[in-house]
Amino acid sequence: MSEYDEPFEMDDDDDSFALEDAEELIAQVIDDGDTSLELGHLSLPVVPALLAEATALTRLDLSDGTFTEVPDFLGDLTGLTHLSLSDNRLEELPESLGNLSALTEFVLNGNRLAQIPIWVRQLTELTDLALRDNKLTELPEFLGGLKKLASLDVGSNRISAVPSSLGDLAALSELDLSGNRLVEIPRTLGKLTALTELNLDFNRLAELPASLGELANLSHLLLGSNRLTRLPAELSGLTALRWLNLDRNELTELPPWAGGFTALTGINLGFNRLTALPETLGGLTALTSLSLRGNRLTELPASMAGLTALTSLDLGDNELTDLPAWVGDLPALTSLRLDGNRFSHAPRWLADHERLVVHLGEGRVLRNDP
Repeated sequence: MSEYDEPFEMDDDDDSFALEDAEELIAQVIDDGDTSLELGHLSLPVVPALLAEATALTRLDLSDGTFTEVPDFLGDLTGLTHLSLSDNRLEELPESLGNLSALTEFVLNGNRLAQIPIWVRQLTELTDLALRDNKLTELPEFLGGLKKLASLDVGSNRISAVPSSLGDLAALSELDLSGNRLVEIPRTLGKLTALTELNLDFNRLAELPASLGELANLSHLLLGSNRLTRLPAELSGLTALRWLNLDRNELTELPPWAGGFTALTGINLGFNRLTALPETLGGLTALTSLSLRGNRLTELPASMAGLTALTSLDLGDNELTDLPAWVGDLPALTSLRLDGNRFSHAPRWLADHERLVVHLGEGRVLRNDP
């Protein structure tokens, strides 16, 4: 390992300077009666004791430090509505934080928390709770009692099950469960009718509950890197969808009813097992981005000529031997990926097309049609 590979660590002098800078900022906030304090840029090794006197604070950022514990006195800052302790080295939190009854936003991303403390159920004003990138293995049932919660992010943990009580979060609009170990999700999530974004990427889901089709306001549905072999027909009710990610699953077909997602602007179907596409795909007239990379397609449906808003089309790593002429007539298309197919030659318009960037990949020479 060279000297440039050594991990950066603050020495004692750096820690002292950081604390001195923090104390100056805290003292100024106390003197001025300010309500907001940002200390996340200082890489604090501990939480400064002087903070106990900053009782007028409503917003406090203690992110990006190296401290391993939070002092009890932080729970005395009962005016706090926004608190960030993200990207530290916390393994547990003091029970006194349950006194922060005015808290609406609580950010704990990037720590080492193995569980959500029971006192969190006392924070009934919470609208945003973020616990991404911790060591959580389960979610407690009491989360369903946080009735004002609009955003819940528990992505990149070790969660293997989701409590049915999450279906009681009627105000929830954003739910991120990505990067966990889920093999199923409860049917009760279909009750989250305010939900607009649902991220289930990078789990172990082999099937989806039909109840998800009841999420009429859902605009973003992320299901990539799971084990899905089919989509329940009830999902046809998700007519508000604007972005759908299904890449890296085990789908063998795209159901015809997917053509009813007329609000879709982007869909990623890459790295599945698709051998054909439905003609109804041409009905997605709002679509601007379509990835079909890494499937087993030998041809494209003629109806795709109707994708007049399409700007990016990825057909790489399929089994195409010919490219239909209508691809060159798509009026908005600016990016076309064709690498990894079985073309023996390319139509002349690939070279003559003025606005289109065509990615052919390396190691393959294509000649233009005479």
